[in-house]
Amino acid sequence: MAEMTELRVYNTMTQQKEILKPVVDGKVSMYVCGVTAYDLSHLGHGRAAVSFDVLYRYLQHLGYEVTYVRNFTDVDDKIIRRANELGENPLTLSSHFCQEYLDDMTDLHCLSPTHQPRVSDHMDQIKDMITQIINNDCAYTIDGDVYFAVDKSPNYGRLSGRKLENNRAGERVAVDSRKRNPADFALWKAAKPGEPSWDSPWGPGRPGWHIECSAMSAHYLTFKFDIHGGGIDLIFPHHENEIAQSCAACQESNVSYWMHNGHVTNNNEKMSKSLGNFFTIRQITDLYHPLALRYFLLGTHYRSPVNYSIAQLEIASEAVFYIYQTLRDCEDTLSLFQEVNGRNVCIAPAAQDCIRTLQTDFQTKMSDDLSTPHILNASLQEALRFINSCLNMLKKKQQKQQQLSAVESLTKLGKEVKGVLSVLGLLSTLAYSEVLQQLKGKALKRAGMIEDDVLHLIEERALARKNKDFSKGDQIRADLASKGIALMDVGKETIWRPCVPVQQEPQAPASST
Repeated sequence: MAEMTELRVYNTMTQQKEILKPVVDGKVSMYVCGVTAYDLSHLGHGRAAVSFDVLYRYLQHLGYEVTYVRNFTDVDDKIIRRANELGENPLTLSSHFCQEYLDDMTDLHCLSPTHQPRVSDHMDQIKDMITQIINNDCAYTIDGDVYFAVDKSPNYGRLSGRKLENNRAGERVAVDSRKRNPADFALWKAAKPGEPSWDSPWGPGRPGWHIECSAMSAHYLTFKFDIHGGGIDLIFPHHENEIAQSCAACQESNVSYWMHNGHVTNNNEKMSKSLGNFFTIRQITDLYHPLALRYFLLGTHYRSPVNYSIAQLEIASEAVFYIYQTLRDCEDTLSLFQEVNGRNVCIAPAAQDCIRTLQTDFQTKMSDDLSTPHILNASLQEALRFINSCLNMLKKKQQKQQQLSAVESLTKLGKEVKGVLSVLGLLSTLAYSEVLQQLKGKALKRAGMIEDDVLHLIEERALARKNKDFSKGDQIRADLASKGIALMDVGKETIWRPCVPVQQEPQAPASST
């Protein structure tokens, strides 16, 4: 097979960037921890999904055959607690929120993983792995509970860098005095009244949190696979415990690259349900287009913390509108020159340079641990500006050969831009005009207006200007701009488009006499 582009990824285990070398040439196996399905997903969940979706897309772009597994935790203390509060069956509740999560991921343009296993469907694999761990003398049973003995894991703490004596006991459950070591964690929990349970060799019960991912990753990818991903908050204890129990079940167990995305913060504090400072994906996409949210998330490197900000969402929304307006203008213009397409025409050297720069930057930056901000803020913007300059050139009278060259430049550069957007997950399957209309609809909702309100104000402004009342016309324009609605005079027509809200200068108080 053809030689793959070298992709460097940051490995949390070694704390450095490494060249990706899959276990099997040309194939990449990847497991990413999904959500615990007891509520609507928040922005932190969206960030993890988008981060690894970009990795998934880029690996496919490079020509790899990717097996991507992302799990659902549908059996858990939090699910049971929420179900009891609502008087629902826990599995029914979690199934509902699994689907809600999938709907959010579709909105965010995340591709479906190869497999999306649920804990409740993999009890046999979980029980088999626990049996292996017990047989290897790395776990013990007490009254129907099974605990992993961390003392049996000589390398425990190598991922997080924590020493065993400094570890706190389990994050999700109270310390159990029956445990041999406070750091020991549950592989199987004995059934309690009113909780879902499954039969097992140790009595009825349900799995602990950590064992599920070890069992499902081994089932779908074997004990040796390439990439294990998740949020940075999962490094300890979840991923640390995964390593320990997987190695206890099979000495050959190994994950080549551990990858973690950074937190989402709100006022520089980690956004999470437990802190109550989170926004659900639905709350954000109610006012901002999902593509704007995805653009916002890609504007920060996946390993860095990203601070939730309305101002940055506004900027992202405007950027997406600019992209789609450019693509639509390009499409509309090229449709006028259909007879040119297919001719053997040389594109302008400047256009060729722009294409080459976009191709080179995209490969270089993406292959350097998925540096998406560099793509969005540099070469992609240059390419869009160049497209708009070609569009302006075609509006002017020029020689036939120059016109043909501009059309060919637009055709090839547009194709490259769409290719980049596709890998970033920013290219919609909808018509450009439909996406633009959706973006305008969101802007109107943020402004608390309907389009008729804007059109009425445009007419009012036109009348004021006709009557030489330019101050009133300027004020109407400024008032709309403060609400994120920009008026643009195009010839004799005035059109509107979304913009970043512009703060108005405070009016000086009238002087008293």
